[in-house]
Amino acid sequence: MNNTASDRPIIAFDSGIGGLTVLREARVLIPDRRFVYIADDAGFPYGDREEEALKQRIIGLFDGFIKTYDPEIVIIPCNTASTLVLDDLRKAFPAVPFVGTVPAIKPAAERTSSGLISVLATPGTVKRAYTRDLIQSFATKCHVRLVGSQTLARMAEMHMRGDKLDDAALLDEIMPCFYEKDGKRTDIVVLACTHYPLLVNVFRRLAPWPVDWLDPAEAIARRALSLLKPNVDGVEPEHGDDIAVFTSGLPDFPTRRLLQGFGLNPV
Repeated sequence: MNNTASDRPIIAFDSGIGGLTVLREARVLIPDRRFVYIADDAGFPYGDREEEALKQRIIGLFDGFIKTYDPEIVIIPCNTASTLVLDDLRKAFPAVPFVGTVPAIKPAAERTSSGLISVLATPGTVKRAYTRDLIQSFATKCHVRLVGSQTLARMAEMHMRGDKLDDAALLDEIMPCFYEKDGKRTDIVVLACTHYPLLVNVFRRLAPWPVDWLDPAEAIARRALSLLKPNVDGVEPEHGDDIAVFTSGLPDFPTRRLLQGFGLNPV
């Protein structure tokens, strides 16, 4: 393709619909670009998949995405994919800038008053050395509890499709985030999976005490904006051209309706 930078879309890639939280922020900050949202729903959920197989799957998918869409930049809202394969993607496709997502441990450490932080993530993100390195680098003066959930990403997808969730089951998933130490309580929970902000209003309602639920979406969007070249022609694209691609090829009706609510045309 011989597109100018402003003609080339921004890809946002996630294992499911969780990355829509980041896409929403990116479209606010970057109104002069087209977006292609790609959900690897055929591989969902990522959190409990075998690492090497998942890595090869994502690299193989991107070989096709880069050739098909010629993106100006790629945003990967998915924590699991970012912590696993971001460096490999940058090496495989050096001409394309990649913006990844890592648990927001540094801003949490800067913001906490009690020094007690929880990181709510998928099992894959919890066990990854990358996450523990972030704690060692930025939060050594804090007590950080890593909480891995096998089911919250699925629950978030169900919630956004209009399914009713069981409050008790949700509370079981988030309760380990809430703990007390030396008379102090958890005051920040890092949402280290892009699906989890989809449930944040439910989390607030069920939480045993108020905490700051830290969503990295805006920070990711700002980072993407900083890497873009100016749109020299000054013409903003029609966001009706923004599309959503599902690797299964078969998003169901509630998902298609949700995508349209985000201004995306399923293809």
